[in-house]
Formats: sequence, structure tokens, C-alpha cells
Amino acid sequence: MTYRELSEVRKTFRVDWYRCPTRPGTLRELSRRSDAQGWFLAGGHLVLCIITGSLAFHFWSREIWLAFLAALFCHGTVTAFVRGNSTHELGHGTVFKTKWLNKVFLYIFSLIGWWDPFDYASSHTYHHRYTLHPEGDREVLLPVEPSLASTFMLQLFTVNLLTQPGRIFGKGGFISTVILTVLAAFGRDPDADKAPANEWIRALHRDQPQEHRNAMVWSRILLLFHGAILVIAVITGLWVLPLIFSVSAFTANWLQYFVNLPQHCGLRDDTPDFRKSVRSMKLNPFFSFLYWRMEWHIEHHMFAGVPCYNLEKLHKAVAHDMPAPRTLIGAWKEMRETWRRQKIDPDYQYDTPLPPTAKQAREDAPDQLESSIGELAPAGLQESP
Repeated sequence: MTYRELSEVRKTFRVDWYRCPTRPGTLRELSRRSDAQGWFLAGGHLVLCIITGSLAFHFWSREIWLAFLAALFCHGTVTAFVRGNSTHELGHGTVFKTKWLNKVFLYIFSLIGWWDPFDYASSHTYHHRYTLHPEGDREVLLPVEPSLASTFMLQLFTVNLLTQPGRIFGKGGFISTVILTVLAAFGRDPDADKAPANEWIRALHRDQPQEHRNAMVWSRILLLFHGAILVIAVITGLWVLPLIFSVSAFTANWLQYFVNLPQHCGLRDDTPDFRKSVRSMKLNPFFSFLYWRMEWHIEHHMFAGVPCYNLEKLHKAVAHDMPAPRTLIGAWKEMRETWRRQKIDPDYQYDTPLPPTAKQAREDAPDQLESSIGELAPAGLQESP
């Protein structure tokens, strides 16, 4: 499919989003950022990565191999969420009240996860402004298969070497990530006709050349950082170091896949109602912590300037106007059933039922904070006040 240039889309395309009305002052209160909450979430996640990585190194050095594999599995499960989850929230700039702390942790987690925060800022800005309207958002393209294929599951419970179904922005598995990082470091874009993600990256680069240049520099930093770890491992014989630092974000990706995919999979595109295009779930406290509270995903899209640790409170404030949050198992059953129907009827999309109390249109004037996406947008995509 041929798409218009994004610069033209910005000029002519607007989505009249429906957002649940809130009581006066509620949104302003919930939009407040907290350094204490930020340290608990970002600092706590980093500490978990350090603890599990240290345990893996300890058992490796003692040659206790079963314990080493178990620790490495736990380390991968925890570290996988730095790639696209911690970096997502920190990219919005809403985690810490102190702005530079958002940037410091964003770059730390991006280094660990081979993540490009610059192209992602461009991509994700479009994703929020035009959610699932392919003309302006190709970060996620429907339909997406909720795959449980045995070869893919094997990768998710070991090392994800190749790719991840459902991922449009991002570089998939470890091998493709390294290859595409090398290409990006030398300013070469991947072939647009090979994958939708490649076409989207090329469109973003044409639209935001400064962020493309920033991404080139960042890709070189990634290669230097992980290259230095590899050199140290070769010189010292500590071959476990690349497993702990460079491959960990691609190890044991099982949980990240299971909680991330339900965000949009099987739902409606080209709709101005986030309740129809986005899915919220209930998770246990530990999964929620690792996931950076993004199980409240409708709420995040509807009010993207609200810090992730306030999304559950936000849900309670607008619950009468929202669909009931799914369970993780319920979400997967819904996605799998939708996919089975889509194989027979490619145009089918699940239409999320709304409660009888839900509204379809606003009668009040929207709060100016409602359309905020935090500090996500790069300079070239910041809207005039």
C-alpha cells in the first residue's frame, strides 16, 4: 500500500477522539509526577536487573549450571521489560518530576535493551495522535496474529534470535536487532519492501531528519557499548558478560510477549474511540510492576500525559464510561477467537462492548490536559499551543 508523506498527514488529517469526561481538577491531580514513585518504578526495575544479573554471574563463576540457567532465565524475564516498556514510559517524560532523571534512566535502559529512543519518539508520537489509523500510525498494523507456534514459543522461553510477531516498531529478535543497528549506525535504511516496519522507519526518517541523525549517533553508541562488553569478555574469558548485558533483553521474553500483545491485537482500527481500539487488563502486582502499569492501556491512550503509576486511579474515576478490563487469560482467549474468525473473514474485528452507562459523545468542554502526551514529541513534532 502507498501512503502519503507524514508531513502532509499532519496538515490535513485530524482524529476527533472521544475521551471520557472527568470531574474538574481530577485530571490535573492525576497528571502530577512524583520523583518518589519514579525511583520506586525505575530504580526498582534497575535493581531487579542488577540482582538477577549478579546471581547469574555468581552461579556461573561457581559452575552451578542449573542454578545459573535459572538465574539467567529470571534475569531475562526481568530485563526484557526494559525494551519497549521502561523506555516507553520514560520516553513520555512522565515518570519523574525531575526532568533529567527521565532522560538518565531512558538512556540507561535503552543501552541495556538495544533501544532507539529517537526514532521511537517520532513513531510513538504518531501512534498517540493517530492510534491505529494507518495513514498516520503504522507503529502497529492490524491484524496481528496472537501466535503460540512451538518454534516461536521455544525462542520466547530461551533466546529470541529472530523476530517477534506483532512488533512493527522495533527490531525483533537479537540477530535482526544487531544487523539493523549496524545499518542505522551507517545511515542506511532497511529495504522498505521487506517489511511494514521498514517502510514506517523510512517514512519517519523522511519526516524527521534530525531524529534520524540522532538515531545514527545513538546506534554507534550502542555498538561501542556492546562491542566493548564483547571485547572484555574475550580478553578476560568472562564469556557470561554478553549474556548478562547484551543478550539479556532477548532472553526469556515470554512474559513480556504475553502481556504486551493484548494492547491492540484483534481490536478495531480507524475508530476515534480508544475503548474500541485499545484493551485494558488486570494483572497481579508483580507483573504490573514489570509492565510499568501499562495493563491500563485504554487509560494511557486516552490520557497519555498521566503518569503510569496513576492509571489505575484514573480507571476508577472513569470506570462507568469504560469497558470492563479483561484478565490476561481472557484477553488471550478473545484474541485467539478473533484471529480464528479473521482467517475466515479478513475484515472481522472484535467490537468491544461498552457498559449501559457509557457515553458516545461529549457534552462538556474538554480539559486542555486531555490531549497531552507528556514530553514525548521531538522538536519537529511539537504542536503549537
